[in-house]
Amino acid sequence: MTSTQAPRSSLFQVGDRVQLTDAKGKLHTITLQLNQEWHTHNGWLVHNEVIGMPEGSVVETTGGLKFLAFRPLLTDYVLSMPRGATIVYPKDAALIVGMADIAPGVRVLEAGVGSGALTISLLRAVGANGSVDSFEKREEFADIARKNVTHYFGSLPSNWSLTADAVQEAKHEHKYDRVILDMLAPWECVDMASEVLQPGGVFMAYVATTTQLSVTAEAIKSSANFTEPESMESLVRGWHHEGLAVRPQHRMIGHTGFLIFARRLAPGTIAPARRRRPSKGAYGTSELES
Repeated sequence: MTSTQAPRSSLFQVGDRVQLTDAKGKLHTITLQLNQEWHTHNGWLVHNEVIGMPEGSVVETTGGLKFLAFRPLLTDYVLSMPRGATIVYPKDAALIVGMADIAPGVRVLEAGVGSGALTISLLRAVGANGSVDSFEKREEFADIARKNVTHYFGSLPSNWSLTADAVQEAKHEHKYDRVILDMLAPWECVDMASEVLQPGGVFMAYVATTTQLSVTAEAIKSSANFTEPESMESLVRGWHHEGLAVRPQHRMIGHTGFLIFARRLAPGTIAPARRRRPSKGAYGTSELES
């Protein structure tokens, strides 16, 4: 990745990934190479005839089968790439990048790389002047993530490091602007995040269950080094529209995970206590009576 990149041509070039969509909406992805062919049940598509065409063109096999041709979006790539672990879905990755304010020049510490889906979004957001240091304690997942990230960018990004180790056991030599966790027990990393985050830095964890969410929230509160944690989830529902027949689609992308978010306080700062009435039984009878 370089600091200045030439604008990408709208014309398909050798080495481009091209997503082909047929009349039924079925997707196929090919990588353009000189003098190659892509075979279907009804003829074949000659790569040379696609090279030089603009995105959004209709391409046709020798048997008359037609496809709409585009370069795949990040969402398309993430949902079709090889997986070792469950991915962070695009709707959640977009929320992480937005809510954690992942911007050009930001230094990110990521743990729980999985298949590399979120890593790609983080690297795109920080740009050439930022960096992402990733940790994945399972070597087989780290290998898959490394391949997916390299394949997406065309080479291994120079501003990315991937370490096959537990993030809380590693020695961190730098301060970070953001700590992003996608792991089974993010509460075990709250103290580590307190040490490596710059004042004002963002801690964000992605968890699957309410139990994980609760334990992480209490760990953040107990550390006294962060603002009051905030939690959220995203639900995406598509809509069908054909003339006046406008209705929600029968299928939707429902719960995939929870996001919990907090900011690092300045060292020695005690935040004003949040004024709230605890739910009955939330912390045990003795605490409510005291």
